[in-house]
Amino acid sequence: MFGYRVPAPDEAMLISGGRYGIKGAPFKVVTGHGAFVLPLFRKVRYLTLAMLEAEVSEQCVTKQGISLTVRAVIAFKVGNDDESIVNAGQRFLSDQNQMSTLAGRIFAGHLRSIIGSMTVEEIVTERQKLATEVLDGSKGEMAKIGLIVDALQIQSIDDMNSGYIDAMAAPHNAAIQRQAQIAQAQATQQAAEAQQESQRKQAEYARQTAVAQAGYKAEVDKAQAETAQVGPLAQAQATMSVLAAQTELAHRQAELRQRQLLAEVIKPAEAEAEKVRVLALADAERTRIMAEAAASNNRVALDRMLIEQLPQIVREAAAGLAGANVSVLNGADGLSELAAGLVGQGLTILESVKKGLSGSGATEYPLGEQAATPAPAAIDSQREQGGQ
Repeated sequence: MFGYRVPAPDEAMLISGGRYGIKGAPFKVVTGHGAFVLPLFRKVRYLTLAMLEAEVSEQCVTKQGISLTVRAVIAFKVGNDDESIVNAGQRFLSDQNQMSTLAGRIFAGHLRSIIGSMTVEEIVTERQKLATEVLDGSKGEMAKIGLIVDALQIQSIDDMNSGYIDAMAAPHNAAIQRQAQIAQAQATQQAAEAQQESQRKQAEYARQTAVAQAGYKAEVDKAQAETAQVGPLAQAQATMSVLAAQTELAHRQAELRQRQLLAEVIKPAEAEAEKVRVLALADAERTRIMAEAAASNNRVALDRMLIEQLPQIVREAAAGLAGANVSVLNGADGLSELAAGLVGQGLTILESVKKGLSGSGATEYPLGEQAATPAPAAIDSQREQGGQ
């Protein structure tokens, strides 16, 4: 936008040409934002707020009257507040390089003042104390011109070849050298002792090795002598061991042969004999079963034949009654009883025949002959019953 200005982040924009808040300030301070500037009526200038550096190399005299050249570096900048910016702007706006020159001169003066109150030993050994006192002494003057100091570093202190600092360091150097020599001597002594100890251990090891070798040789000789003495005995024992092994082998071979004989001859023979015995038993059992079956079939056939002859037996008994004088008292019932008696007689005869045939000494006869014999007795019995 026309007339609108914005300062850089490390700059302060100074606008002159009007009345502003800070009393006596000839310009307006703008930082961190922009502002509208009327053309022709206002003028804009920029003051740097970046870090600046000043080097100081000053000859100073210590409290002891010894001249020293001290080199230091100061890091400073314009303060961020409006008052510091106004103070710095009024002094350095036209030539901002003068800030480093003026700051160096201020620090040089304070450096000479502080060193004049200290000894060389204090300056050399307490550089931080020197820097702190210089900063504290220059802080007020730097603030008046709008500057603040961030750091002060003492880089070097030189006695201008007077030899004071070297002389001051001589006792320490001597002590350090002495300590170094002592340490070197101790190291040498320790090395010698270590070497002697190593040699002693080597000698001891050699002695022990020789003793061990001698003992080993003696043991070997003794073993060889014992071996020479016990040679025949060992050979005899070896021979006995061989004979024992051969005997054991023969025993094992005999057992193996016995097992082979048992497996190849005896067991097959026993198996064959058992087979013959089983077959014989089976044949005998078959014969017995066939005999029992045949006997059973004969009895069945005989019984059937006897049963078939039973009517003939009854007829023969009735024929015997045909010529007999039989009185029937009960009419039809009497006849029935008589017939039943005849049948009963026939059954009795049949049972007698069967029992006779099943006995040990029985002789088989034709069924007609056996039936005819007991018929009269049966008729007599019937007669007796009828007479009664």
